[in-house]
Amino acid sequence: MINAHDSAIVRAMTRLLIPLIQLFALYVLCFGQYGPGGGFVGGVMLGTSLILGILVFGPVSRACLVAKKVTHGDGIGLIIFAGVGGLCLIGGGEFLNYANLEIPWLDTSSRRYLGILLTQIGVAVDIAVTAISIVFSLSLIDDSEESHD
Repeated sequence: MINAHDSAIVRAMTRLLIPLIQLFALYVLCFGQYGPGGGFVGGVMLGTSLILGILVFGPVSRACLVAKKVTHGDGIGLIIFAGVGGLCLIGGGEFLNYANLEIPWLDTSSRRYLGILLTQIGVAVDIAVTAISIVFSLSLIDDSEESHD
């Protein structure tokens, strides 16, 4: 079972660090095609920021409630990823060939950029949800267990 941390310094630093980690995760996610990073790394960082809130503030905190709500979005990343690939197929190309993404007002390079970004967002969502789900399953924090107490 995860208990809340009792240090005021740790709590204050965590309140400062969580938004910074999430902001940097979005940066890594959005600019991953230009350098190291992308969907996997951004998703790990987003998941880690939510896990940090759970570890520091405890299982009955607002951070834990937000993380539980995030786990309900399992599969959304897969829908985004498969949806972009399906739109490429509908456009007459191969799966995830972003040049055939059916968006008529964008040129080919803009379609590729948007396609890569959307697939990275899909991967990041699934990775973050998976990381949080692993923490919940290992810590035995579950809605059914809390209702029995």
